[in-house]
Amino acid sequence: MQREPIDDVKRASGPTAALSAFVAGTQWDAIPEAVRHEAKRALVNYFAVALAGCGDADIGRAVDVYRGFSSGDTAGLIGRIERTDVLNAAALNAMTANVHDFDDTHLPTIIHPTAPVAAALFALAEDLQRQGRPISGVEFLTAFVLGVEVECRIGNAVSPGHYRRGWHITSTCGVFGAAAAAAHVLDLDETHIGWAMGHASAQAGGLVETLGSMSKSVSVGNAARNGVLSALLAARDLRGPAQPLEGERGFLRVTCDEPDFPVITAALGHDWALQSNAYKPYPCGVVLNPVIDACLALARDESPQINEIARVELTGHPLLRARTDRPNPKSGREAQVSAQHAVAVTLSTGRAGLAEFSDTAVGDPALRALGARVVFIDDPQFAVESAQVVLHLTSGRTLARKVDAARGSLAAPLTDHELEAKLATLTTYGGSAVDPQPLIASLWSLDNADDAATPMRAAQPPASHNRYST
Repeated sequence: MQREPIDDVKRASGPTAALSAFVAGTQWDAIPEAVRHEAKRALVNYFAVALAGCGDADIGRAVDVYRGFSSGDTAGLIGRIERTDVLNAAALNAMTANVHDFDDTHLPTIIHPTAPVAAALFALAEDLQRQGRPISGVEFLTAFVLGVEVECRIGNAVSPGHYRRGWHITSTCGVFGAAAAAAHVLDLDETHIGWAMGHASAQAGGLVETLGSMSKSVSVGNAARNGVLSALLAARDLRGPAQPLEGERGFLRVTCDEPDFPVITAALGHDWALQSNAYKPYPCGVVLNPVIDACLALARDESPQINEIARVELTGHPLLRARTDRPNPKSGREAQVSAQHAVAVTLSTGRAGLAEFSDTAVGDPALRALGARVVFIDDPQFAVESAQVVLHLTSGRTLARKVDAARGSLAAPLTDHELEAKLATLTTYGGSAVDPQPLIASLWSLDNADDAATPMRAAQPPASHNRYST
């Protein structure tokens, strides 16, 4: 869908123009091998968490609502037998991947970059395949890398003030990544990509206040859906503003006190956001990973009696308190971002899987009582991926564990094998009856595929499986 540049539009130089040109001009051979491999790792993790979330009751309710407005059945839903149109599939698959808060994390920004971009691209890939013009795996992976790059660079420019203002950065920046990725697949020129970014800027939204509720995942779904829509509108010559990012009332200045404009283009094409991407071993906010590591070690090595713990001190980066000081969570969703619950359930059970962050686990009064004894100590010298847990026992003894680099962090990343195991385990948890092995094989070989929609077909249940159909 390559278009001739519009001569009468003089786009000013700046971040929008630079990113648009980068998305339009970058091809597979410009992407380093390490980044290509990381793209595949991100997609393995994406399908893992989506197959865990596909049977969630709230996802089922969302499927009911969204399909009521579907214009067709051109795209599938991961782990479910229903089909819907491109925009609704993009939204629902992004929501499904995000619902358990088990998705990947770009550590400089705490963006969960894959869900909005991958969901948008797979929905578009399925539709293009139906139209008889499938995109190759190389085209898909290139667009995916570029979409992640765009959303994370914009996220870097507005961090950390963006979060302090209350914006949910995965949603607000994810829409730009989805738009850029979709625009690349549609082969738009830089003028039209700039317009797509403009349409995305008009649809960027998401609030930190929604953490712990389904509204958070709805806004992640909106990022994927609205990103695809933005690219499709631009492809039909709907024009956007010249400077949607850097304009006087553009996204950067409106959503952040002091945007860092240069960081958007610094070492563009040399430093890649995916090389700062991490994958969670536990279904919770990423800042809780070192806390859980420490508690698991204490439970394993010290076996403290829960009724003997008088106080639990958590020392960590101030983000730990800001994002997870949530006493008495009322649902599994709230538990995913509650340090009080994470500490209590991990020390009590010696586990930290999806079952430990469920509605059932939250209702345990013994866990609530232990969670009430948690206190935070802010220390800006701690990295986000580090924390210390100190247990003060009624006997006067103290037990302590310090974690400098949480499992799953950049310093202690999950291996390819561990990501494959995560996918297999979460597929079983989700109950979709999907065979994980063909899916895993299709992801590692995606750069050799003629049709990038192949993994989506591998992520569909057998036709006879109707556990989650509506």
